[in-house]
Amino acid sequence: MSTTTTAASADNTDGSASRSIAAVERAMDVLLLFGRVGRPDLGVTEIAAELGLTKAAVHRILTALRNRDLVTVDPTTRRYALGHAAVALGRAYLARTDLRAIAAPELRRLSEETGETATLSIRRGDMRLYADQVVPEQELRLEVQLGTPYPLHAGASSKAFLAFLGEDEIEVYLAKHTLGALTEKTIVDDAALRLELAAIQRRGYATSLGERQVGAASVAAPVFDHDGHVIAVLSAAGPLSRFKPRMSECADRLLVAAARVSGHFGYHAP
Repeated sequence: MSTTTTAASADNTDGSASRSIAAVERAMDVLLLFGRVGRPDLGVTEIAAELGLTKAAVHRILTALRNRDLVTVDPTTRRYALGHAAVALGRAYLARTDLRAIAAPELRRLSEETGETATLSIRRGDMRLYADQVVPEQELRLEVQLGTPYPLHAGASSKAFLAFLGEDEIEVYLAKHTLGALTEKTIVDDAALRLELAAIQRRGYATSLGERQVGAASVAAPVFDHDGHVIAVLSAAGPLSRFKPRMSECADRLLVAAARVSGHFGYHAP
């Protein structure tokens, strides 16, 4: 191959990549326009005028976005609005950026009311980790390690996530993972865990007596988003000897706190 042919091929490759990038940028411009204007829907002509694009180009972009559920079209008016996938992206962003700030006052109140440690947990794949905590002014108290991942079957906060993921996701988790023991109290039998998860679903919160950490006890309740998906878990936890006799009382206060945080994300219990 001659030097001239090689250079021409490289130019063609670079040109194709540049066109692809430009197409992605135009599609993002269309999506961002929906968030910028003060109207719930837009027509092709409006979009073309706002962005300086041809109607044909706008049609191609909207067709691609519709194929990914990022926009929807009203068949009567032919006007476009953000779709389910775009809304899901927005909610995921809000859940990640606002969750700690929204939960913080509830954690403080929960810790004050129970006299125990209040925690916020988030899920990362098949693991769960603490994102925040408020500890009481007691000499004997429980403190957790933020950012350390734990499996979804061990401890109250983990089980609260797993119980409210839905039956299909629970079965996928059990099929993928061996239930390892973190302490001698950890549930390591699939059938026993299924029964425990069913009990958690009925009462609305999970309990643990030394399942993740020896000598610790806790109650944990899910935080739901607008669609009823669990996005976080709140818990109250303390030394087993002090916490166990007050577990029911702490659970009542916990459920109120979790409901308040869920309400910020548009969830209302049926």
